[in-house]
Amino acid sequence: MASRKSRVPTTRLGRLARMGFAAGEFAIEGLSESARRIGAPVPKDAVNALLTGAGATKLAKRLAGMRGAAMKMGQMLSMEGPSILPPEFAEALAILRDSADTMPHKQLRGVMGREYGKGWEERFDSFDYEPIASASIGQVHRVQTRDGRDLALKIQYPGVARSIDSDVDNMSMMLRLLNILPVDLDVDEIVDEAKRQLRQEADYEQEARFLRDYRGRVRDNPVLRVPKVHEDLTTRRILAMDFVEGEPLEVLGEEGFDQETRDRVGRELERLLFRELFEFRLMQTDPNFANYLYQPQEGRIVLLDFGSTVNFESAFTERFRRITRALVEDDYDAIWRHAEAIGYLQPGDSPAYCGRVIELIRIICEPIREDQVYDFASSDVAVRARDAGLQLAMKSGGELRSPPPETVFLHRKLVGSFLLCSRIRARLNAQEILKEFL
Repeated sequence: MASRKSRVPTTRLGRLARMGFAAGEFAIEGLSESARRIGAPVPKDAVNALLTGAGATKLAKRLAGMRGAAMKMGQMLSMEGPSILPPEFAEALAILRDSADTMPHKQLRGVMGREYGKGWEERFDSFDYEPIASASIGQVHRVQTRDGRDLALKIQYPGVARSIDSDVDNMSMMLRLLNILPVDLDVDEIVDEAKRQLRQEADYEQEARFLRDYRGRVRDNPVLRVPKVHEDLTTRRILAMDFVEGEPLEVLGEEGFDQETRDRVGRELERLLFRELFEFRLMQTDPNFANYLYQPQEGRIVLLDFGSTVNFESAFTERFRRITRALVEDDYDAIWRHAEAIGYLQPGDSPAYCGRVIELIRIICEPIREDQVYDFASSDVAVRARDAGLQLAMKSGGELRSPPPETVFLHRKLVGSFLLCSRIRARLNAQEILKEFL
């Protein structure tokens, strides 16, 4: 989706109005699609007319204009998987993972003045008003300071922090009213977890602490690079760090890169994922493609954006170590037992429901279940997981529940890591890397 300039709505009333307009436009598109379908043969896999790609795409573009928690919720929903959202809707929301609208220059200057005070321009030799990146919470600008530092400033959109709770509540209400979420699905705990995590993401001083911590943890790996924080220019709403040049990581999937390079980068990404979960117990849970750069000459991977970083309790990671070991050993009874321990299953669930949940888990975890080189780009796991998720939703008989809230951001990282390896066309033995941590 091409980036465009639009003023960020900063008041709760203004954001609610935008949300209402988006919902109305989405509903109208659904009615139009219903009219077009009258008299046409109904395919076996027909879905609610509201869930057409056209309607969902329009909704995604409206959310991109709102930015903030509303857009972030759309991103999270697109990656949570087919067990919650219809595939047509999730695929349309995927455009939110690429870019957001950017602030007009006047609004940007207002944010800078509030954070740095009058005369803020005097701190810089140059300030590029065109952002080098834009996302759901803020946008990034390149600057040169008076003392010669080449920096990237991550500048938060105005009103984002104070609108988190209302945005998340309005978004979940809209999804309910439009019958996008299953009626019997309880998402209250996920909503609470999303609010908590988004409040953290909106605190750039907290992100600076995570960035420093993470930079220290990967210092032993010369292939990974994390920018340095610059404290004197960092505030709660502006994060100042080294400007680091590099190519978008997904260029590795294009012509001009050999398979050995793709595989090496894929192995580094997978090993980092396992270190985050089982060794660091500290995970950057937003694997957006824009959060990674590649430096071809040095062969290094640049890691960006640590707003969505999570600390895991040791008991949490140990439960996942056990179910991961059971998946590697393909021990069905152990997978069932550990799925209950995590909260994917409950003791009173029917055997049929448990079987469908376990099958979905086994499909999603296929790359680590096979002790051989796995070709991520040619894998049909996403399609099979979508189909299994739809079966789970349609045949749950009222047993369907949302994932445990503490797993939501881990799921986002797992799905995103698979998509990264697929995009760069990596081939690797993930189980071989994983065994080091089991």
